[in-house]
Amino acid sequence: MAARAPLAMPHAAAAADPRPAGAPVAPRPTAPCLRARGTSGVPLLHQRPVQRAHRLLLPAARPGAIGSAAEAAPAEGLAQKLQGVEVFDLSGKAVTIVDLWKDRKAVIAFARHFGCVLCRKKADLLAEKQDVMQTAGVALILIGPGSVEQANAFCEQTKFKGVYADPTHSSYDALEFAFGLFSTFTPAAGLKIIQLYREGYRQDWELSFEKNTRTKGGWYQGGLLVAGPGIDNILYIHKDKEAGDDPDMQDVLRACCP
Repeated sequence: MAARAPLAMPHAAAAADPRPAGAPVAPRPTAPCLRARGTSGVPLLHQRPVQRAHRLLLPAARPGAIGSAAEAAPAEGLAQKLQGVEVFDLSGKAVTIVDLWKDRKAVIAFARHFGCVLCRKKADLLAEKQDVMQTAGVALILIGPGSVEQANAFCEQTKFKGVYADPTHSSYDALEFAFGLFSTFTPAAGLKIIQLYREGYRQDWELSFEKNTRTKGGWYQGGLLVAGPGIDNILYIHKDKEAGDDPDMQDVLRACCP
C-alpha cells in the first residue's frame, strides 16, 4: 500500500519564500462593491447606511433618562433643517412642519408608511397615552411618507387623529432617517410582525403596494420627536435603526411630562 504524502506545514512554505525577511508585503486589493442595477443602469435601491438608533434627550427635558449633553448637541440644528419643510393635513392643506409645535408641546411620530402593520401598533401605543398627553397639554401627531389619500385611509382604519402626509418625504430626508432594504427586512422585524399578526393587527397591502410606497416611501424607517412650545425647542428624538425599532414610551413620557 502506497504511503500517504506528508501534509505541507506552514513553516515549510515560509522557508521556501524567496523574499528577504522584512520585505514589505503589498496589501491585498479590495474587492469592488457591487450594486444591483436595472435595465436602465440605475441602482434598484439606493441604500442609505444603516444608522444606530438615536435617542437624544436635550437639556430642556428631564436630565439623566437617556443620552448626554454631548450626544444631544447635534439635535440642536434639527429645527433649522426642517425650516421650509411642509406636510399636508387630511384636507390637503399644506402646513409648515415646525408650526406643528410652535405654540404647543407635541409628540410627532414618523411612520414607515401608511400600510405598515408596525405603524398601526405604534399608533395604538401612542393612543393609549392620549389621556396623559392631553392632561399635560401635549398634542399627538403622526406623519407618514405618502399621499393625503393614504393618510385619510390610515386615519379611518386606526381612528388615530392628527395624521399628516409627507408625499415628498422631505421631513424624512431632513431628519436623515434610516432608509433601504437591509434596515427594512431584518430578523427582529420579522418576529415582531408575526407577533402583531397574532395580536390581530394586519398590513394594508393595497396601501403598501401603491407606487409611491413601493418605489420610495416604503423603504424609510421612522422615528419620533418631542418638541415645543417654540420652533427650536426639540426635547427628544428617536431614530429607528430598523423596522419596528420603537422608542421606549417611558422615555417619551419623561420628555413630555418632566
